[in-house]
Amino acid sequence: MVIFKKPVHFIVALVFALAPVTNFANPSEETTAHGAHEAHKTEGATHEKGHEEGHSEPTDIKSQIKAFTKHHVLDSHDFYLWSDNKEGKHFGYIPLPIILWDNGLQVFSSSKFHHGESVAESNGNYYVLNHHDGKIYKTDAKGTLTEDEKTGHPTNVRPIDFSITKSVVFIIITALIMFFLFSSLAKSYKKNGGIAKGAGRIFEPLVVFVRDEIAIPNIGEKNHKKYMSYLLTIFFFILFLNVFGLTPLGVNVTGNLTITFSLAILTFLITNLTANKNYWGHIFWMPGVPKLMRIVLAPIELLGVVIKPFSLMIRLYANIFAGHIVLMSIIGLMFIFKSWLGSSLSFGLAFVLSLLEILVAFLQAYIFTMLSALYFGSANEEHHHEEAHH
Repeated sequence: MVIFKKPVHFIVALVFALAPVTNFANPSEETTAHGAHEAHKTEGATHEKGHEEGHSEPTDIKSQIKAFTKHHVLDSHDFYLWSDNKEGKHFGYIPLPIILWDNGLQVFSSSKFHHGESVAESNGNYYVLNHHDGKIYKTDAKGTLTEDEKTGHPTNVRPIDFSITKSVVFIIITALIMFFLFSSLAKSYKKNGGIAKGAGRIFEPLVVFVRDEIAIPNIGEKNHKKYMSYLLTIFFFILFLNVFGLTPLGVNVTGNLTITFSLAILTFLITNLTANKNYWGHIFWMPGVPKLMRIVLAPIELLGVVIKPFSLMIRLYANIFAGHIVLMSIIGLMFIFKSWLGSSLSFGLAFVLSLLEILVAFLQAYIFTMLSALYFGSANEEHHHEEAHH
């Protein structure tokens, strides 16, 4: 099979391979932009003293790097391509819609927050965007935020937030890419007698891999087809979002616990809603063991039903989140060393780690899909007549 028959295919593959390298230009721009926002907010006097002290700009370089790293992994209500370090201007800035439920539906643009510097007003209600957690809180016209003395978290009321955030945008983009990509792949099979053409040539081996190396070995030849649509969707969904996370756009969707929780819940529901009676029999009345032990093992097995999706959620979240933290921290070393030797070593280490992150992007998609298939297989396992020998 000739994958790169057309030059555009090679260019697309090359862009994916080199995407992490361009991520090195992102830290200084976002760090200085975030610092400019915090400095402006400290000087602006729009918030009261307690709020200003809680969100003051870090003074030393290590604290600034720590603040940037934390800011990088959070979701946001807007995004931009780059910023002017001196003037604090943002280029390619795209505000996203804010949708709140607070005494009715409140809809307005995130540009009203001016990157968290201003108080947004909607139908007589006032809201402020907190830099530390990226959440929206209800406030007064002055933007007052009261904070808990022990935790330092705002105690203001939080409206129900249905906003279109940066993560939601890239989930939609990923869904559209997958829809058009695999729709064209399916159409090419019909037109060319089962032979893929176009961009589908790149992804066809992955589709076959999921079927032959994940679905059939773990679920079985008999039952694997009814799970293939979900397994393919979850594999490419996680893979594409992981790759987006390596670009300068600063997307951290699969490093968000709520996203991995949603994916794990889907696997949990499909596993238990499609399970046969043999699956539930092994949980509540395990064959092949004494009856007294069956009573003891039943709650343990039932607990395992919940632990399995929990492990899926934590594994994907922890690996992607930790990868972003480590990569940003290593890049931050360039600003700490401030020498050609230290910066060169940090750059080289960050480059190697970025290449490793490409492997992790594929590996985590494979592990989540493989474990999901393993759970589906156990839910459809046939009875082996263990009790026939007792």
